[in-house]
This record gives sequence, structure tokens and C-alpha cells, in this order.
Amino acid sequence: MKKQTPPFSAAVLAWYDAHARSMPWRAAQGARPDPYAVWLSEIMLQQTTVVVVGPYFEKFLAAWPNVEALAAASLDDVLRAWAGLGYYSRARNLKACADLIVAELGGKFPEEEEALRALPGIGPYTSAAIASIAFDRQANVVDGNVERVMARYFAVRTPLPTAKPELRARAFELLPATRPGDYAQGLMDLGATVCTPRNPKCSACPVASSCLAAAQGIAAELPMRAPKAAKPLRRGAVFWVQRDDGAVLLRRRPARGLLGGMMEVPTGPWGEEALTTQDKRAHAPLDLEWELLPGSVRHTFTHFHLELEVYAVRAGRVGAVEGEWVEVSRLEDTALPSVMKKVVRHVLAGLDS
Repeated sequence: MKKQTPPFSAAVLAWYDAHARSMPWRAAQGARPDPYAVWLSEIMLQQTTVVVVGPYFEKFLAAWPNVEALAAASLDDVLRAWAGLGYYSRARNLKACADLIVAELGGKFPEEEEALRALPGIGPYTSAAIASIAFDRQANVVDGNVERVMARYFAVRTPLPTAKPELRARAFELLPATRPGDYAQGLMDLGATVCTPRNPKCSACPVASSCLAAAQGIAAELPMRAPKAAKPLRRGAVFWVQRDDGAVLLRRRPARGLLGGMMEVPTGPWGEEALTTQDKRAHAPLDLEWELLPGSVRHTFTHFHLELEVYAVRAGRVGAVEGEWVEVSRLEDTALPSVMKKVVRHVLAGLDS
């Protein structure tokens, strides 16, 4: 590929040597990175910030210090440890990927991008990041931070997401001949700490002297973005049924789809069209005298807002029903997504009032 290191990349590498952020998944300078730690962190960092990921990463590493340990874990334990990070398909793919690596690859991560992309949950960005950081392969690692640096350095005025192919091509032009893993991390650090979304610190930037946006005084305006569409509001109902012995009915959501494989307080469909009370109660898990609790539970997903009405009932003897009964005291240890934890808090507050 490249035989020379462009001045831009040399400046980024020199800056990284002096200003690299300390992160729990990063190897010390001069040490060989652990591919398992790199992979785990990159999966967690998809759609999630470094600040949020840190404690989760350390918790996972303490529970499952290597890919063999993760493969031996149960999916429920993994989902429970993941709860709060969101995008739960990542956790399911994480487990599936660990299983495959141990069962079919002898516990060894592939080193090439193409082989990494064949694994569950690993797409173009993640495969490039793992190949580059874990195995020092020359790969074009482009995340949001890198897109921002490229848009400003080359003064690209095309709005995102239309500009993505151009920004990837620009990033490819600047790949260094040596230390690709350090360069990838340095470029991401530069975007996260200096070339920030708001109020970029151009005076501290190692490439400011050749940055076109800095020269034109438009760094803070880039990258441009197409207007975001307003998030729609979806509504639904959840059904809290608690037996006389204190156990609450939970059920598992389908493996595919939103919150796939997670446990939930039984819920009906979520839609933008308003449903009648009769329509909502048609999805109740049991034919009982449900009471509508005051207030509602609100939650925001990536693409929509959600508002849930909560129906509750106490039941004595209950016949066969889909799901499992869980003691209220054990709900915190159950793999419930954040929206369902809100439902639990809402119900307990309502029943105690």
C-alpha cells in the first residue's frame, strides 16, 4: 500500500506519543495489544461514548478475562452485564462471536479485515479498527471523530451523510507506512480532544498549519449535516401482574428485533396510531381485572420516542402462562433493558403511594 508517511500522519503520530489518552483497553506504549480487549472495547464503543463504556469494559473483563471465558458464559449473564449500554444486538453478537472464535478458530482472532468482517457483529469500521490496533495492519479506520477531522482538514462542505465516501477516500490518502495502529488511535484521540464537535482547539492542533478549514476560519461549521427528521412518538401498554407470593411475570422478547432476547414486563405492540383501551388489553398476558396506573413511562430510542401506559393487577392462583415468575427483589439482577427498568420503578412507586 503506502510506502511513505505523509506529513499529516507523521504529525498525528508525534502528537499521539505525547498526548495519548489512558484507556483501560489500551496497551502501554511498546506493549502488544490484546486482541480480545481491542475487540471487546470496539464492540462496546459502537454508538456509545468512552466515558460510558469504561466501567462496563472493566466489569466484563473482570467477569470474562478472555474469549474462552466469554464463550463459556450464558447469554443471560452477558445480557445482564450489558444492561444499560443499549443496542442489545451488540451483546448477542458479542456472545455469538466469542462462541465461534472458540469453537471454530481455536480461540484466535483473525488478523485480516476480510476475515474479521465474517464474524458476528463486526462490520467495516470495527474490522478495520481491530486489524489496525490489535495487529498493526494498515487499515482505513474511519469513525465520527475521523470524519470530522477530514471534513475540516480538507474543508469538505458536502453535508453528512452524503460526504462519507469522500471523507473515507481522504482518510485513505493519509494512511502512514508505519505504526498504523497508533495512528488510528491518535487520529481518533485528536478528533475527541482537540478537533471537537464544538469549539475546536485549533491552537493546540498538530496539523492546524495545513488545515483548510482553520485557514478559512470555518472549522466550527464543519462537518455540515443534513437536517434530522423529527423522531416519531410511539405508544403502547405494559402489563404488570404480581402474584400473592410477590413474584412478577416476565417474558423474553423475540431474539430478532428491538431489545431482542431481553426480558420484559409483558407488553403489547408499539405504534404511532392510538389504540383503544380494549385493543391494548387484548394483548394482556392474562384475562384479569387490570388497573391503569397514573402517569406513564417515557423512553427514547435511536429512531423514536416511546410512551407506555402501565396496567397492573395482583393475582392469587394463576394458571399456565408464557414467561417466568421472578421475585421483585431479584428484578435488579435480571437482564432487563433500561426501558423496562423504568417500568419497574414506575410500578413500585405507584403501588407504594
